[in-house]
Amino acid sequence: MPVPLFEAAEYVCHGVTWATGDPRLLLAPLPGGSLAYAEFMGQRLGFRVTDAGRWCTGRYQFAGSVRVEALACPDRAPAEQSGQCARCARQDDFRFAHQFHQGGHAPEALVRYMAQPHWLYLATFADGATKVGTAAEPRKGSRLDEQGALFATYVTKSPDGRAVRYLEDALARRLQLPQTVRAAAKLQALTGLVDLTAARTAQEHVARAADALTDMNAPLVLEAWTPPAEGDLLRTGRSKRALYPYDLRKGEHGFATVSCIGSQILAVLDRDEEMHYVLDLGALTGRRIVLGPFSSPSAAVQAFLF
Repeated sequence: MPVPLFEAAEYVCHGVTWATGDPRLLLAPLPGGSLAYAEFMGQRLGFRVTDAGRWCTGRYQFAGSVRVEALACPDRAPAEQSGQCARCARQDDFRFAHQFHQGGHAPEALVRYMAQPHWLYLATFADGATKVGTAAEPRKGSRLDEQGALFATYVTKSPDGRAVRYLEDALARRLQLPQTVRAAAKLQALTGLVDLTAARTAQEHVARAADALTDMNAPLVLEAWTPPAEGDLLRTGRSKRALYPYDLRKGEHGFATVSCIGSQILAVLDRDEEMHYVLDLGALTGRRIVLGPFSSPSAAVQAFLF
């Protein structure tokens, strides 16, 4: 488990985690040490990006037979493929999970992990885009919390990870739905008018999924996901908001977070409490940062009034 945050330190940011039930930045202290976390909901978050490069965000290891846990890169090495260094990528047994149902190599720890129940869900975002996804039993809640969806429904429960991935592929083909949605698309959808038909779109996709699963003799669940209260303000669209105009991957930034969906947040700058800005803290993943009383630069921003 991550430890409380250390003051006045430099970190490699691992992005936003919902593993604790609320959104937090997961951070690897430099030059070494266990992962730490920074709470930011309802608080002021200030930081400076100290390096233009991307750094390894470590790997996952299996904890017992039903959970995975994040580990920091022991070398705090530069990132190569998929945000990892070669050493962490080589030791990350969880990387085989997405191809597990297609055969090939599977470490014993992954086989045990995949033997537990898994859930299949549909998630719909602010612009009405809908995807198919899966979550292992221990990740049932946090997996959807971190997605940044407005609506989601668990449509079936499978006995293991292999069966659920077959169903995921089949449902995606039948409904012509993707299995991923780009972070940039999620963010952009929250800067404009929230699609008022998104709820109806979500219901229509769930109904189609129910028919398809019935045809495939898969058991129906149809359990609605309860979105975290931290995202309520972002979901309503009742705020004067604009896209945050600065590049989070460099320079200094400071703001107060008032709402969060996945890794996307609604923030207020120190100098302007009426304007709200939408930004994606996921852009900090793999960056070196120092936390402190930093502020965002000043610039004129065009607002979108809801």
